[in-house]
Amino acid sequence: MSTPDPTRLLIEAAHLNDRLTAAGDALVADLGLTSARWQVLGAVVTTGEASTVSDLARTLGLTRQSVQRVANDLVKRGLLRLINNPAHARARLLDLTPKGEQAYTEATRRRQPWAETLAVGLNEDDVRTALRVVKTLNRALINSASEEPSAQSD
Repeated sequence: MSTPDPTRLLIEAAHLNDRLTAAGDALVADLGLTSARWQVLGAVVTTGEASTVSDLARTLGLTRQSVQRVANDLVKRGLLRLINNPAHARARLLDLTPKGEQAYTEATRRRQPWAETLAVGLNEDDVRTALRVVKTLNRALINSASEEPSAQSD
């Protein structure tokens, strides 16, 4: 039996990501959230304090610009609020509003039963193995992003 092509794993992971994003959007649409909004709210919650867009982008491994677009949308929707940053006049801090906290809490409450439904037919070893593989790929991506690009030859 030949060794499976790791490219196939990456392609399947990309398809899974697309489907999870679409399903996550549907799961929380009635809360005024999308997967991206939920992710940014979660980053604010995880930090435990008001944070700058740059801080959130680093936490999420995303570009500052993409987080800025979502953050602006969350502020418009009343789920996040901007507060002055004593450490930096231009980089304001983002913090949850009560409405944002309520939406995030409800979205999170929905996540566990949804995940359990998706995992029907998987045993504990399957889940452990999948989790180990995904974590390993995440670490590899983080490490490859932090390495200096190799010198280009002319």
